[in-house]
Amino acid sequence: MFCFSAPTLPIFLKMTAMKKSVLAAFLLALLVFIVVFDVTEYLTLTYFQTVRTELSLAVEAAPWTFRAGFFLVYVVVAALSIPGATVMTLAAGALFGFQWGLFLVSFASSIGATIAFLIARFFLGNWVQKRFEEQLVRVNEGIEREGNYYLFGLRMVPLVPFFAVNSVMGLTRMRLIPFYLVSQLGMLAGTAVYVFAGSSIGNLNSVADILNPGLVTAFALVGIFPFGARKFLNWLRSKRTSR
Repeated sequence: MFCFSAPTLPIFLKMTAMKKSVLAAFLLALLVFIVVFDVTEYLTLTYFQTVRTELSLAVEAAPWTFRAGFFLVYVVVAALSIPGATVMTLAAGALFGFQWGLFLVSFASSIGATIAFLIARFFLGNWVQKRFEEQLVRVNEGIEREGNYYLFGLRMVPLVPFFAVNSVMGLTRMRLIPFYLVSQLGMLAGTAVYVFAGSSIGNLNSVADILNPGLVTAFALVGIFPFGARKFLNWLRSKRTSR
């Protein structure tokens, strides 16, 4: 049996059963809307390439409105684990540039992950425990052994799916604030790599541009990042054990 942490979100815990039921119904309705209207077809690289020019013009016309809209959509995509987050990360770099793209995606993905964490903890506990029983055992052992460093490692080297990490962590003793902070820090490097790749793709106007140094560097970083991150984590663990 897995123990839940002490209350991590007092305002949420003070909600009545009726309010929690309404919130659960809203989340279910949102999922049904996404499935019925096949929203995921708009979160593909193919679709983005067809509307990139129009989106770029929209960003120029109303930058703050578009950034806010993009941010909210990304939070929903991350919170509900809708396929397309990687494409949106690349799109953020292409549409907003590296700095703004990194800022938006870093906070939106972390907030979305935290919402997914809370959904698993307060609404989907039994389902998550049955669906990820073996992973729960390993994660609880990892947290007991390494604490927050274990979550940091999962975020740095995303071998475990984003949805699974958020859901499983919701059923551990991990508290809300450490989960958010460690997630944002752990995902930052990977996010930066993909946003940088997106910003390079955004500058691709002809076939000749494929060999431009920025784009070559971007894809090289995407390829080597998992290996570099793993080596960094191994070094970090060795430093901790040698103390």
